[in-house]
Amino acid sequence: MKPFRLFSLFLLLLPMACSTVRLESSYKDPDTVLFNANKLLVIGLTQDMGVREAFESRLQEIFSDQGIETVRSIDVFDVEFTASERSEAELDLVEQQLLEKDFDAILFTKVLGTETRTTLRRKIREIGESYDRFNEDYILHQGVYYDRSYYELATDYYAETSVYCICEGKERNLIWRSVVLISEPRNTRQAVKDFIELITQNMTENQVLLGTEAF
Repeated sequence: MKPFRLFSLFLLLLPMACSTVRLESSYKDPDTVLFNANKLLVIGLTQDMGVREAFESRLQEIFSDQGIETVRSIDVFDVEFTASERSEAELDLVEQQLLEKDFDAILFTKVLGTETRTTLRRKIREIGESYDRFNEDYILHQGVYYDRSYYELATDYYAETSVYCICEGKERNLIWRSVVLISEPRNTRQAVKDFIELITQNMTENQVLLGTEAF
C-alpha cells in the first residue's frame, strides 16, 4: 500500500480512536460569575474502586495545583457508608460535618449506563424531583455504589459532574453541572483521562474552581 493511502487510512481511523468522550451539556448558575473554593471534597460515584481512586486522585492533583485544598471521598467515606442506602437526614449530617471541617464545595461525579440514566430522568419528571443540592443528588443516585443493575448491558455511559457550594451562611446550591457521553470505552484508563481533560476544560471556560482568581 502506498504511503499516501496508509496516511489517509490513519486519518480515517484516528477519530474512531479518540471520539469516545463527548460533552453533551453544560450548565452554570447564572448568578455566579466565578466560583472558587478553599477546601473541596471530590466524589466519584462508581462501582469500580480502581476507577474511583484514579479519578479522585487525578482531580486532587489538579485542584491542589490551583491552590485548593482537595480531599478524596475514599479518604472520607468508609466502606460501610457506601455499601447501603443512606437517608436524607444522614446526608444532612454529612454536609454539616463537612462544614465543621471547613469544606466549602463538593465536586460530585456519577457514572450511569444509558438505560439507567433514561429511567432516572423519567422518574424525576414523574415525581417532580430535582437535584440542585448535593444531598438530593446523592440520594437519587447512590444505588450506583451497590446495585449491579445500574450497569447491566451498558456499552455507553453518561458521566454527570456537579459542583455544589456548601458555604456557611449561603444556600447550598448547584454552581455548575456537565453531562458527558462516554461511548464504548475500550480502555478505561484512557477514558478517565479524556473525561477529566474535558470537564476541567469546561470548568476553566466557566471559571468554576479552575481559571479563577482567589477570593
